[in-house]
Amino acid sequence: MKSLAEQMSFYQRYHRSSKNKATHFVGVPAIVLAVMLAFSWLRLGNSGLSAAEVLSVALLSYYFRLDVPLALASTGIFAVLLVLAHVLDNRLTPGGAHVAFAVLFVGGWILQLIGHYFEGRKPALADNLFQLLIAPIFLVAEVFFHFGYKSGLRHQVEARAAST
Repeated sequence: MKSLAEQMSFYQRYHRSSKNKATHFVGVPAIVLAVMLAFSWLRLGNSGLSAAEVLSVALLSYYFRLDVPLALASTGIFAVLLVLAHVLDNRLTPGGAHVAFAVLFVGGWILQLIGHYFEGRKPALADNLFQLLIAPIFLVAEVFFHFGYKSGLRHQVEARAAST
């Protein structure tokens, strides 16, 4: 398994522009919320669990293998998004929930494509589809970096990104 620094340095090479990062801070959560909303429609037997919860736990388990503090912060964010997904699912009509999904999903991708227009570079997932899973933890790490946390990781990511 590649280290978090390796994975983030690949992602960072496609996300250097502050305008691109700003669009991703809105677009990525919108897409994650849309996916959670869609997966909340799939219930797993009589357990009461939705596929959204199972998918979230699986992704967060991977994040915990990469970096515990970032995974803990991601867990809080995912919890909020899961609650929002369930609120949307419970309060909207089925047709309204489908519209919400479409607006969030398509809108999130449009924002990201606008960001990559500013960046002048295609999205990272065009070269490595696995980057879809790295985007959320990358954004959490960016917040940590902004406030001076995880400086060792930041230096590793920047050094790796600059060397290729």
